[in-house]
Amino acid sequence: MSGFHGLVLLAALLLAIPAAGRELRIGITQFPSNLHPNIDSMAAKSYVLGLVQRPLTTYDRDWKLVCMLCTELPTFENGGAVRERTPEGKEGVALTYRLRPDLFWGDGVPVTSEDVRFTWEVGRHPLSGVTNAELYRRIWKIDILDERSFTLHVDRVTFDYNAIGFGLLPAHRERAIFAADPATYRNRTLFDTAPTDPGLAFGPYRIVAVTPGSRIELARNPAWRGPAPAFERIIVRAIENTAALEANLLSGEIDMIDGTLGLALDQALAFEKRHRDRFTVFFKPGLVYEHIDLRLDHPILSDVRVRRALLLALDRELLVRELFEGRQPVAHSFVSPLDRMLAAELPRWPFDPERAARLLEEAGWRLGPGGIRRNARGEPLRLEFQTTAGNRSRELVQQVLQGMWRKLGIEVTIKNEPPRVLFAETLGKRRFSGMVMFAWISSPENVPRSVLHSSEIPRPENNWSGQNYTGFADPEVDALLDAIEVELDEERRRGLWHRLQTIYAEQLPALPLYFRAEAHVWPKWLQGVEPTGHLAPTTFWVEHWRIAS
Repeated sequence: MSGFHGLVLLAALLLAIPAAGRELRIGITQFPSNLHPNIDSMAAKSYVLGLVQRPLTTYDRDWKLVCMLCTELPTFENGGAVRERTPEGKEGVALTYRLRPDLFWGDGVPVTSEDVRFTWEVGRHPLSGVTNAELYRRIWKIDILDERSFTLHVDRVTFDYNAIGFGLLPAHRERAIFAADPATYRNRTLFDTAPTDPGLAFGPYRIVAVTPGSRIELARNPAWRGPAPAFERIIVRAIENTAALEANLLSGEIDMIDGTLGLALDQALAFEKRHRDRFTVFFKPGLVYEHIDLRLDHPILSDVRVRRALLLALDRELLVRELFEGRQPVAHSFVSPLDRMLAAELPRWPFDPERAARLLEEAGWRLGPGGIRRNARGEPLRLEFQTTAGNRSRELVQQVLQGMWRKLGIEVTIKNEPPRVLFAETLGKRRFSGMVMFAWISSPENVPRSVLHSSEIPRPENNWSGQNYTGFADPEVDALLDAIEVELDEERRRGLWHRLQTIYAEQLPALPLYFRAEAHVWPKWLQGVEPTGHLAPTTFWVEHWRIAS
């Protein structure tokens, strides 16, 4: 009987394996807000663009910095990096890169140094609306040495001086569009108006069809010169409800689920117990910081006593123990326990409802009719709370937190939105009124300049660039962020990191929740998927994915 069962199971698995050259269908929980490599920051977009593009450099699965588009990382040791003086007399660095000779846009045009220069021009423009404008502003000059070699002149020497996360733009397709009106470029780029244009892709795949909010279809890029990818086509489907995502996997409508944008840990643990015979469930602890951004110019949240009380009211240890079997550590800082720069001793706000109540009393919020706190003017302590609609785990956590705050007399109303709306409009343009729960995904020892520096607050004047959605502005933090980057001595840098985390823990521009473990799910017949646990998506190495023989 057991032998018969084994034969049936083997037959089922064989039937599930796609024939060579067939499509692979991937499920994720978000649809990209746009497809431009440098406008808006969203994990869903990084995942999709990993199939069609690559950054100049990235961190691999071993958390080592590697070249993706260049032939060799420039270093002081090999002579590719040279210290120099900027026009202002500051110490800077000249970095010489050589692009790989096998890079071609999908329309056959070579990827060249001119694409690098154009990307830099767009990134530096004050009205272009790129997310990480600081990266491009620091490069004060580019020298084009030849078609594939160029030197970046950077205005400071940082500890990660040769990590350049350029998302290249095709000069031959985008330059005229940008030149026509830089201020409206973000609304006219081909990446969104004509995403199937082959001249936008130089990776193993190119986009051939887009159904907004639903799916993106990709086909092999004939201009790709690297290892041949295993699948002729890849379909990326956005299924925002995680219960529906799991159902689609079991029914065969999709083949795999990405961990960064897939099942929550609690859901994946239960899934593994039921379906380990059909699927591999790979749990990857990483640098994924689940937290709640607070609108600091809100009249209630501008008071640090209220922010501290909000955190003291939460039993986060109970939350991770009951919902995630204790596998996701409580966060006390934005730095993960896996990161070497985690500060050991920090101000902490453990579950203490009595202390939270005292802080609220000090801040003028006293219990009133119906158990809701009110101020001297009779206004209720009421806050709006948002997250990504359809994410079952987040919505469950949200309801648990709402209940904990209600016990303290804080009225929290839930108003969730689809991820593409939440990240592009509500967060990106600071249109939220209270609290938003989401995750930051970082690279190793990632300096959080874009989320904490006062110059990175999105505003109409900078065309909504930057990711400091809370509006946090602290002169000491600005100075620390500047100092950390240029401190090459690791131990001295560690001290600066400690002070930065201490201020964060004291001021609480966001409420730390926990560090997520990603649950990647793929079929038994798929090999070569290697989750990184950090910012770089698995799709950066899709050409190494293989069908088991």
